[in-house]
Amino acid sequence: MNYCYLQAPFGKLLLTGDKLLESIEFPVQGTKKKPGVGFIYNEKPFLQVLKQLKAYFKGELTKFDLEFNIQGTKFQKSVWRELETIEYGKTISYGEVAQRIGNPKAARAVGMANNKNPIPIIIPCHRVIGKDGSLTGFGGGLEIKQYLLELEKNECTH
Repeated sequence: MNYCYLQAPFGKLLLTGDKLLESIEFPVQGTKKKPGVGFIYNEKPFLQVLKQLKAYFKGELTKFDLEFNIQGTKFQKSVWRELETIEYGKTISYGEVAQRIGNPKAARAVGMANNKNPIPIIIPCHRVIGKDGSLTGFGGGLEIKQYLLELEKNECTH
């Protein structure tokens, strides 16, 4: 398994994967995450990911165009595919995601699938908020979620 780091505005992101991206992990309380035992530092499989994430953080990219390899249940994957359709700079509620995937009573399950999203930012789980407009749980912490939403409020330059 390969790994590398990307210096994000809020700390170092850990990217892991074999030939394709499989996970992005946020720093915990400002401390970078460590890769698993036997992981090899290698940026080569992540060159496009690094390029696109850097452009995103500069406000120059609003939609990722990347191949990745993620593991999850059929339900989780349906939620993650739906998250990819949420437009840059927009937010929707967990209930809306549940409606969109044809399971209107599954708002809580959508939240759990959001929590298990292996590649946040690229699959924009930060764009899902409470039905009352409140920011709710986020794997990177609410400060990072707020940062990402604020970043996306600014107009894209390209």
